[in-house]
Amino acid sequence: MDRMQSLVDRLNAASREYYTSGNSPLSDAQWDALYDELTELEKQAGAVLPDSPTIRVGAEPLRGFAPHNHIHRLWSMDKVQSMDALQGWLQRCEKLHKQLSQGRERPLPPLCYTLEYKLDGLTVNLTYQHGLLQQAATRGNGEVGEGILPQVRTINAVPLSIPYQGLIEVQGECIMRLSTLAAYNRTAEEPLKNARNAAAGALRNLDPRVTASRKLDVFFYQVGSIESAPYATHESMIDFLRENGFPVSPFLETVETIDGMRKAIHHIETIRDTLDYLIDGVVIKVADLATREAMGNTDKFPRWAVAYKFAAEENIATLLDVVWQLGRTGKLTPLAYLTPTEIGGVTVQRATLNNYGDILRKQVAIGCEVWIRRSNDVIPEIMGRMGEKTADETPILPPTHCPACGEALVTRGAHLFCMNRKSCKPQAVARLAHFAGRNAMDIDGFSEKTADLLYDALAVRDPADLYRLTPAALLSLEGFQQKRADNLILALAASKDCTLDAFLFAIGIPNVGRKTARDLAAAFGSLEALYNVDEALLVGIPEIGGIIAASIVEFFSFPENREMIDRLLAAGVTPRQMQAASSSKLAGQTVVVTGTLPTLSREDAEALIAAHGGHAAGSVSKKTSFVLAGEKAGSKLAKAAALGIPVLDEAAFRKMIGV
Repeated sequence: MDRMQSLVDRLNAASREYYTSGNSPLSDAQWDALYDELTELEKQAGAVLPDSPTIRVGAEPLRGFAPHNHIHRLWSMDKVQSMDALQGWLQRCEKLHKQLSQGRERPLPPLCYTLEYKLDGLTVNLTYQHGLLQQAATRGNGEVGEGILPQVRTINAVPLSIPYQGLIEVQGECIMRLSTLAAYNRTAEEPLKNARNAAAGALRNLDPRVTASRKLDVFFYQVGSIESAPYATHESMIDFLRENGFPVSPFLETVETIDGMRKAIHHIETIRDTLDYLIDGVVIKVADLATREAMGNTDKFPRWAVAYKFAAEENIATLLDVVWQLGRTGKLTPLAYLTPTEIGGVTVQRATLNNYGDILRKQVAIGCEVWIRRSNDVIPEIMGRMGEKTADETPILPPTHCPACGEALVTRGAHLFCMNRKSCKPQAVARLAHFAGRNAMDIDGFSEKTADLLYDALAVRDPADLYRLTPAALLSLEGFQQKRADNLILALAASKDCTLDAFLFAIGIPNVGRKTARDLAAAFGSLEALYNVDEALLVGIPEIGGIIAASIVEFFSFPENREMIDRLLAAGVTPRQMQAASSSKLAGQTVVVTGTLPTLSREDAEALIAAHGGHAAGSVSKKTSFVLAGEKAGSKLAKAAALGIPVLDEAAFRKMIGV
């Protein structure tokens, strides 16, 4: 039992450090070894300590939720949606503060305010006593919630024990990260509609194993009840939470005026879409806790806090039509047309549906009302239907023939394909333009307009046909003079000598961008090594997941793609095998590139990282060595700061590698 307690203490201490600072004193291998030893000892002892990390896997399903009385009431929050309304709230605060300060022996301190993200999840209220987690509950009506201790115990970010030994209640917002939601939906039989509902549904599921499978997170923001609070302001309360192992929001700013609030809110709005979790506004609170107590509450809200709500990023519209769009790979994707609706200040009239299976799963039909979500300034996605089916709806049927060329379609996996690579013009032109692009074969002077012209006039159908072009043939085309014709022929000749990663990107493997192509080239070294690769080997490469791996395997399994590659090689295109790094200055280092650099594109920067022995990663983690940041570097820069990871600009990076 002594050894079990020692292991529990060490594992929990490592967890607290990781979830509050991003660093861990244990490597993954060390953690696993200690965890396995603890599990074995628990089997031998037939006992589990109350704060053992092994209880996070989830217990047996519950029969129902028991009510839980909060020690102190959990308040709702008043809301504003404009700067004018916020100004009104601020004036009321100042007036009340002035009234309360009059006649006091010790006047209240001058007003200042804290601003934090308004996280879009589910409130949880945790009770600790003697340093151990005793209970967890939903907010409920503010006075009585539902006990969800077995569910909350499965959340790795929740400390099972804390240094503070007194009776304490803390509140936080339970969330599901967007990256976690995307990973979950890739393999889920029933994909989850959004991160907020996913978190709420997981916490209120009677089976804690379901909660564990959702891999939830939580940020804490309030101590609701405590014996002899060792702090006097909101900022010091947040420090107290952090010191006791509670993850807190990465954003906390203190301001004194409406101008300060306006600037902070604008900043949060600009980075909102870069965050890995949903926020729907900003929470503004009076910073001094004694002033909060003096201000008190109305029947519904605290007078010392308000939520500034952003415009909604979800809305409801009527589905008017579905059109099937043809891509360069021959895959057809359904595009939905909607009645105009406002989302986040933008009028939306189109939305995506992934494939016909997605249509069936979401049970949508022409004429039904659908729920849509927009994020990151991209085309919105239909998340599902609203209401029951009606007689006025028209089912959406999959096409049987290509809308561009009339060829019969083929079903491959979840998608429909037009296999006519010779006379289906839209996909051929798109394939040619992609092949010649700057991040692919970089054929100077080639554009989609050029591809369209070559298709019509010179029967250029696939990339290999480009290498049979002659100056004389080009001179017969409208807009081609001698110099332009000669330049294109020279550019085509130069492109034959290419790097393997450029070639892999150019041939158009679905879901493979230039960075993934570079990772593939570095891992396999030659084109031939990829011909018969299996998914298990691919997912072993950092940042290549199941979807990308399946796309690669599927691409090389299609005869028409192998034929296209053979024709390119026969035309003289020679992808060079990857050479060893030119230096080892970044050997063993993981680097994340973010923002706009002064002279380097992201692709060029990542190529330099690889050339000097480093690995370019797409996201910041505790394993990141440093972040290379330019202008408009969003959440990755903020996460690096939170984790204490060094940040370099381009000049410092160039100095480091000596270029």
